[in-house]
Amino acid sequence: MKFMLALLSFTVLAGTAQFARGSDHPEAAAQSAAVTWLALIDAGNYSASWNAASSLFRQHVSQSQWQTAAAGARAPFGLLKSRKLQSATYARTLPGAPDGEYVVVTFASSFENKASAIETVTPMVDADGTWRVSGYYIR
Repeated sequence: MKFMLALLSFTVLAGTAQFARGSDHPEAAAQSAAVTWLALIDAGNYSASWNAASSLFRQHVSQSQWQTAAAGARAPFGLLKSRKLQSATYARTLPGAPDGEYVVVTFASSFENKASAIETVTPMVDADGTWRVSGYYIR
């Protein structure tokens, strides 16, 4: 399971915000993608979250692998109570990931079974120019 979570860290799902190359505010577009994707996870709709993932994610993790890993990672936390943006940091390189355009978005979150958690969501610009989540980690 730890291996799967590490792999997912640079290979998660999606958002719908469009990214115009050269935009002055990639963090805002990426944050929107992260929030949209997290709504799928919050609803337990792991299949839809896989479908919305970046192409990089879908190349490395099968839909069934993702559904199993996501349910195993999120279910113990219970329902979301609150989520607050902590940071959104643009990067062109990340450890273990190909060079590209990424934003590492962190949230301070609270769940019914975990009062204090940090969620890290990493949207990237996909081949079609759309921000899609390529990584997710919860601790």
